[in-house]
Amino acid sequence: MSSPNKPEVAPAANFIKNIVEADLAAGKHAQRHWSGQPGTAADQASGPLDPAKIRTRFPPEPNGYLHFGHAKSILLNFGLAQQYGGRCHLRFDDTNPEKEDQEYVDSIVDAVKWLGCSWESAGETNLYYASNYFDWMAAFAEYLISAGHAYVDSQSADEMRANRGTLTGAGKDSPFRTRSVEENMALFKRMQAGEFPDGAHILRAKIDMSAPNINLRDPAIYRIRHATHHNTGDKWCVYPMYTFAHPIEDALECITHSICTLEFEDQRPFYDWLLERLAEGGLLQRPLPQQIEFSRLNLTYVVLSKRKLIQLVDEKHVSGWDDPRLPTLVGARRRGYSAEGFRLFAERIGVSKHDSLIDYALFEDAMREVMNESDQRRIAVLDPVKLIIDNYPADQVEECFAPNHPLHPELGQRAVPFSRELWIEGEDFMEVPSKGYRRLFPDNMARLRYGYVVKCIGCDKDANGKITAVHCEYLPETKSGTPGADSVKVKGNLHWVSAAQSYAAEIRLYDRLFSVAAPGARREGDAPDLERNFLDDLNPNSRQSITAQLEPCLRDAKPEERFQFERHGYFVADRVDSKDGQPVFNRAVTLKDSWGKAG
Repeated sequence: MSSPNKPEVAPAANFIKNIVEADLAAGKHAQRHWSGQPGTAADQASGPLDPAKIRTRFPPEPNGYLHFGHAKSILLNFGLAQQYGGRCHLRFDDTNPEKEDQEYVDSIVDAVKWLGCSWESAGETNLYYASNYFDWMAAFAEYLISAGHAYVDSQSADEMRANRGTLTGAGKDSPFRTRSVEENMALFKRMQAGEFPDGAHILRAKIDMSAPNINLRDPAIYRIRHATHHNTGDKWCVYPMYTFAHPIEDALECITHSICTLEFEDQRPFYDWLLERLAEGGLLQRPLPQQIEFSRLNLTYVVLSKRKLIQLVDEKHVSGWDDPRLPTLVGARRRGYSAEGFRLFAERIGVSKHDSLIDYALFEDAMREVMNESDQRRIAVLDPVKLIIDNYPADQVEECFAPNHPLHPELGQRAVPFSRELWIEGEDFMEVPSKGYRRLFPDNMARLRYGYVVKCIGCDKDANGKITAVHCEYLPETKSGTPGADSVKVKGNLHWVSAAQSYAAEIRLYDRLFSVAAPGARREGDAPDLERNFLDDLNPNSRQSITAQLEPCLRDAKPEERFQFERHGYFVADRVDSKDGQPVFNRAVTLKDSWGKAG
């Protein structure tokens, strides 16, 4: 997707591909069975050998809107499955009934589809809900109790916290750790029956309270929650903890490579411990899933913390979750960013185990590169001033022809009306030109792009000295596309629209939401006791709404139709506020990076 004027940038390294290729070469997963749906070892044994060489998954919790970091994970997991003859599952990790909602489920489905990914492949539809596995999870918890690997703890939350120990000191066994299998089983059954209030008991794995990894100190695996679940309703009043549910979900779905971000690295020992115990009992098929961690996406000029994003929305610093300035995928789509741009960006930055801060300019550059290749060109004057061609017939209108895409001549040309009165950009005229200025000023000539060469003869001003109109004379023999077009050489080249045939439209100029690269971070020279608020770094000019003059064919733009407005950047018809014949345009990205020079 690179421009012919720009050198090809090689994709960055991806260490996970090396792992996958080594596993395939060793035939590690070649003997797995797949019954056609998630299930236990016995369920899968009834099916044929899995036709998928690998299985990956994207497992979002439906408790919010996806952001740019999720896009990296989506493209990684679906991309690996596609590249290596596998399948990628979309699984909703909906094990927390108090924070999840169908609204988020729907938005996640739309976002994954928008990125061009599909969980439907070779006759399989791999869309799953973790909550549909609750029966298996409860049965597995009971197995762990029966095998002596789990117990019901009746300590308070504060007592458990105090007895957990520290990073340098061992924890203390719970006084309830020695309960018999029969007592634990009876209590867990009563927990499921709803006999106890929230927090009265909790089911814990029995591992090692002195383990150096604090996550192995008898982690909680089931808690009591009297809450209605969006999928299972009121069937359950006990719910599995995420660290218990997630590895089981992977194993039931025959996931081969469970790819997650680095913050889960410390949880991997419990992930492996749990699956080994269940496989020992014959409940899960081997080989078991392998958890692999990679560094999450960190971008300059944005925040990806869910807490901070919620604060921005709740406190109305932005208009909602689909505000084009937010790093949410619904916001990106509304702004006009392209799914192909996300894909190119993901290829460029690669996948590693090392945290790094990626310059937002690299993201915008990927967008520009894709849009430059794909987006048709149109003309818009954002700061209009009247240009009057005094020697052009007042009642005449003629057609000039502009290419729809200079890199794709097969897309043809469109007619642009030309008349005596035009709109040009305010910056394209200076009564007293600065050094090196090449556009219009008295006695200077410039070309009206796709039209004629004109010579400036003066201007009109209002009582305050503001320019209200620029006057020119045109050279009739110099029309673009005619033999005389090159008869007069000029250095300035201006875009324009006909004043009579153009129309006024709302244009929203979006920029970076924050004015500093690391919002909320301490800066050199800050007092030692100073605590910065990330909201203090909001960019007050991140959104401007203007009225511009557009060429007439843009009236027909449909929501999400995107164009390059010549000289100004890439714009999209807003998918929410646009109406038939009245599209509202959002600027996705400028033609060039202006932040690199501004710092």
